[in-house]
Amino acid sequence: MADNNQLGTEGGNSQEMMKFLIMMIASVVIMLIVSIVINYVVVENIITQKLSTIQINSEEVGEEDESDEIQKGIIVDLGDFILNLCDENAKKFLKVNVAIEVSKKEDDFPKEEAKSGGGGHGHGESAPAPDPLAAIQTEMNQYKPAIRDAVITNLSSKTSAELATAAGKELAKEQITNDINSILGGEREVLRVSFGQFIIQ
Repeated sequence: MADNNQLGTEGGNSQEMMKFLIMMIASVVIMLIVSIVINYVVVENIITQKLSTIQINSEEVGEEDESDEIQKGIIVDLGDFILNLCDENAKKFLKVNVAIEVSKKEDDFPKEEAKSGGGGHGHGESAPAPDPLAAIQTEMNQYKPAIRDAVITNLSSKTSAELATAAGKELAKEQITNDINSILGGEREVLRVSFGQFIIQ
């Protein structure tokens, strides 16, 4: 009798242990499935965000490339300048060649119209198209006296020590750019100022 009770108790305990094990395994499996689903959703969202960010960045790079192409301008040589610098102790002179690069307008370089045989009377040659660069140089010549004055005023207000450093030259270029842009009044924009020969004596 006692043996039967003992066996019944052991059998009941083993059944409870089996139920407990099954519950534990089931809960572990459910937790694994839930974590896999959550990981999948999170990773999918992260990948989608990364891809959209990469696409946006590549579009921005494309726009920057286009804007870089637009930033190529027309060089206008302002010639040589010989000026006094504003050093107090000794007279210092600056000899410099200055050129500016100005922006293009849409109508500066009109596209050549396709030549067609049936459009004319058939005799005589058409007049040569005007040179766009010559037209731009002529346009800029009207501003040259004011531009040269702005360059002279700016550089002659500097000391030799200021212009001897790369930072001083860059500051002078920036100030000259602002002065010339105000002279041009939005007709064109100065993209760069370049110093050719640059001698301080």
